[in-house]
Amino acid sequence: MATITIFGDSITYGAVDPEGGGWATRLRNYFESVGARVDKDVDVYNLGISGDNTDDLLFRFKTEMIARKPDIIIFAIGINDSQFVVSKNQSRIPIEKFKENLVRLAGQAREITNKIVFVGLTVVDESKTSPIPWNLDKRYTNKDIERYDIALQEFTQKENLAYIDTRGVLGMGDLSDGLHPNTSGHKKMFEYLKGKIEVLV
Repeated sequence: MATITIFGDSITYGAVDPEGGGWATRLRNYFESVGARVDKDVDVYNLGISGDNTDDLLFRFKTEMIARKPDIIIFAIGINDSQFVVSKNQSRIPIEKFKENLVRLAGQAREITNKIVFVGLTVVDESKTSPIPWNLDKRYTNKDIERYDIALQEFTQKENLAYIDTRGVLGMGDLSDGLHPNTSGHKKMFEYLKGKIEVLV
């Protein structure tokens, strides 16, 4: 038996993919379908929550991790940290705080397992996300996202942790509202991430 927990935000949760429930749920379904062909059962827990950033995840992470005792922990978090709040003239989670949160998350994860993976941040369609129509005080830009993704890469290199680069996986046609992948986008994310995660099981 192997247990995988995937912690993240609305993209992890599977927003805007009514067909398959998002890439993380597709991954769970994949392992369930191939279970008879692998040497162990694989349980996948999708622990994405819409709107979460690294501050939010830290609040719940240790409790959820201890409850499930995962063999593999996957983090797909950070795009909401990079969100720019116009009225405050700053990112939702300042980048130095983001880096501190990564250190704390990795430290807590290492109490359970040494198989820790960080998924890189995805692109947005700025014509739809600057600002986001459901909150005109907030925006997502690829420049801001890239800054946080570079910080994430540098952190994983320094800490010798796995990082999966998602640049080039999604195109503008794979985004439903400019931010969340549509069904096509989630399929692409699943197909891309499946092999990279499967080797860890």
